[in-house]
Amino acid sequence: MELLDNNLIEIKNLTKDYGNNRGLFDISLSINKGEMIGFVGTNGSGKTTTIRSILGYIKPTSGVVKVNGLSSWENQSEIAKLIGYVPGEIAFPDLKTGTDFLKSQADFLNLKNMNYADELIKQLQLDPRANLKRMSKGMKQKTAIVAALMNDSPIIILDEPTTGLDPLMRDSFLEIIKKEHEKGKTIFMSSHMFNEMEETCDKVALISNGHIVSIADMNEIRNRKVVDFKIEFNDVVSYQKFLNKNYAITRKQDKYNQVSINIEKKDLTTLFSDLKELNVKFISEQKYTLEKHFNDIMEANHEK
Repeated sequence: MELLDNNLIEIKNLTKDYGNNRGLFDISLSINKGEMIGFVGTNGSGKTTTIRSILGYIKPTSGVVKVNGLSSWENQSEIAKLIGYVPGEIAFPDLKTGTDFLKSQADFLNLKNMNYADELIKQLQLDPRANLKRMSKGMKQKTAIVAALMNDSPIIILDEPTTGLDPLMRDSFLEIIKKEHEKGKTIFMSSHMFNEMEETCDKVALISNGHIVSIADMNEIRNRKVVDFKIEFNDVVSYQKFLNKNYAITRKQDKYNQVSINIEKKDLTTLFSDLKELNVKFISEQKYTLEKHFNDIMEANHEK
């Protein structure tokens, strides 16, 4: 099946109302072929409901979800052929070992070549011979990841995929996903970990209480035209002189002769020239993160 270049996954005015202000409310999001989109929010914000709607597991109250031009709800079995999926809550069938499960998945997918599965098993340091029922959370997660990726599906959907993985395995998984992205896969990954989104995604959507609050372009965040600095002075005279220089101040701490500013990169030469004349204790750049970006948006919305 040929894939659409644009709107490969299209969520349009989707509402799934569970009552008592729970669910999704009029959300819209488009994912193009080859894009990696992150989906971040707290537990209960609507991430899993959105993913289950994309997969066709949940019937919308209103609105539509399409994958490759097909309605998810009406064409669930057809779109399943295009998608590798790691669920948020893993429930394995009644099979003895991880190997048995992966073989059953391969049979279901009509997958003859297990080379990529073996490669993933090695990268994730998984022993699939272990008893499925006795596997740790991390082992189950690794097994589900292998099952989702081994068929080389063009679309990958991941619901909190690093839950249960230790930090080293999380890094290994993120490297695997980056390579999948480089291959041109279309990836939709939910998480509550901002740093995972920053490392991997083209765009990240923030969902809160069933509403998409903002969609961040990671390229813009990584290449901001402005920089944030924290500056502390050794004496109050230097501090006051700096305050009078008309920089964009975001925070003042008079007690410590400390100021935080926001400045365009083109004005950095002027800043350092001004600071040379003053008694500076330290200056440090405050890294602008995805988490800070979304926190600023949430604070601004809260103040309205």
